[in-house]
Amino acid sequence: MPAPSYPWSFPIITGASSGFGAEFARHLAPSAKAIALTARRADALETLATSLRSAHPGLIVHCLPCDLADEGARARLPERCQTLGFTPDLLINNAGLGDYGTFHEAAWSKLAQLLAVNITALTHLTSLFLPLLRQHASSGILNVSSLAGEMPIPDFAVYAASKAYVTRLTEALRIEFRPFGIQVTALCPGPSPTSFGQTAQRRGERLPTAEFARKSPAEVVRAGLKALAAGRPDAFPGAIVWLTSRLLRLLPAPVLRLILSRRPRQARPLPL
Repeated sequence: MPAPSYPWSFPIITGASSGFGAEFARHLAPSAKAIALTARRADALETLATSLRSAHPGLIVHCLPCDLADEGARARLPERCQTLGFTPDLLINNAGLGDYGTFHEAAWSKLAQLLAVNITALTHLTSLFLPLLRQHASSGILNVSSLAGEMPIPDFAVYAASKAYVTRLTEALRIEFRPFGIQVTALCPGPSPTSFGQTAQRRGERLPTAEFARKSPAEVVRAGLKALAAGRPDAFPGAIVWLTSRLLRLLPAPVLRLILSRRPRQARPLPL
């Protein structure tokens, strides 16, 4: 089966060193002229870049190592792109962090980094790259959110709240940016076999997953890119995840609270 063709020639992808980010790069490479990859791990970016260049001769791959939690470092990304002669027509805000466990036992340093990456960096990068995106007749922004953003999840409270922010911001910017020719879409996956769960869980805790709703990174990425290209506001990959999202939006708040208060929990409850 031939690889899908996408309308973007110059994508920039955050969190590109692994998981969804690396998968986005592999999916977009056949259609792109140049790709910019950014993440903290320079070695992982270079490894991915080498494989992309080998598979797609002529493709230009820019590696831009950056700690997105560092405001000064991310503020320099547009200038670094311009120095390379790279003007993105697609921004994929994929970088994100999780933290699973009770709120009272959370380390503030980890929560602060989560908020800095999931909310502040995503918002800042959108603002920073907007002038470059507007230089194209049409361009796109794909914000990676989560099904978790549709509900207040005990033991995953800060992560779920951060993704609710991403989804709602995407909805608002989609309206604001339409006159600029910029399509904005939220990708809201359920469980997927990436390294996210390993980094989100704490020592002694186990992040619960709904195996029956699991979709591969390739399926998730394909759904997100397809939704963006079609001009849809969001993508919930998989029938189960999509149906769950619709049900969550219909449930009265008291019912949703009751359900979530009785869900199986792996994290330790607050001592009495």
